[in-house]
Amino acid sequence: MRVDLVVAATSTPQKVGIAVAVLVVVGWAAYLVMHLRRPESPPPGSEIELAPNRKPYLDDGELEGPKLDKSLKWALVTLVVSAVGLPAYWLNEPSRQAGAERGFDERSARRGYIMFQPASSDVPAGNVGHFGCGECHGNEGQGGSVRYALGDPLDPSKPPRQVVWEAPALNTAALRYTDDQLRSVLVYGRPNTPMPAWGVLGGGPMNDQQIDDLIAYMKQLADEVDTEKLKADAMAKYGLDGKSLFEAYCARCHTKGWSYGEPEEPGGGAFGPSLLDGATLRQFPNIEDHIEFVANSAQYGKAYGTRGVAGNEAGGMPRFGEMLTEEQIRAVVEYERSL
Repeated sequence: MRVDLVVAATSTPQKVGIAVAVLVVVGWAAYLVMHLRRPESPPPGSEIELAPNRKPYLDDGELEGPKLDKSLKWALVTLVVSAVGLPAYWLNEPSRQAGAERGFDERSARRGYIMFQPASSDVPAGNVGHFGCGECHGNEGQGGSVRYALGDPLDPSKPPRQVVWEAPALNTAALRYTDDQLRSVLVYGRPNTPMPAWGVLGGGPMNDQQIDDLIAYMKQLADEVDTEKLKADAMAKYGLDGKSLFEAYCARCHTKGWSYGEPEEPGGGAFGPSLLDGATLRQFPNIEDHIEFVANSAQYGKAYGTRGVAGNEAGGMPRFGEMLTEEQIRAVVEYERSL
């Protein structure tokens, strides 16, 4: 029984290694047995008749006749195989490589899916553990909530109070953030929120490969989203009401208390900067630049507006061009510029 448990807990590479070691040992044992049971060596001088290089070979007529013809035939077959096989391999190479990359991405996303599931999930973990992202964000990344002890930064001595924090949906995260932005959030977390640091560099338990696997899973979720339907649903629900769109898509970062149901002044700033008192007008004197920024964010290290420089620290500014129509983005921007 104990042996069965040990074998069950052994990984596939370990099982292969054990099998190879057993074969090597058995092979050596068989060689020793055969060597010891060999008959006595032939007497000296017998190599004159027994050695392969001493035996008579084919005469010139046979060597330059049937033997040569046979060798030339096989040489021709080998040449044909090379002439046909190499181009055939070359023609298949692009699809083979694309298939290998697709398989790599699918395996990575599968590992990310397993890590995403709660510890109580019945999804077989295999050699990958459940890290429980779905406990906050929903098993399929549809969003959820979690209880959180919220402290008072103005009075650290005050006991924290329990709030219910709304965790964002991650099935559209890859539509809003670049890979680098997602990696930054996963590695370093979101300070002063329930989102902890998961990467080793941030003090968490996940290595770089596991972070990449989670990103691959979120990108797979985003690939399954019909963006046109997403925009149509947003239009049906919010129309071109800039305030409603701001509350649904922007207030999480730009309105303090929104995430736990106690919103303060809209656009007053929280994780994102304050948008009040004409801040957006000063940052984006040209409304078209403001619209471009909300739709597509900005490239890392590139300037935007009058004094902005894009960065990926703690996530940066998301983009909404794949989730909202151009008219809705303009409505959001006009609302922000009115604050």
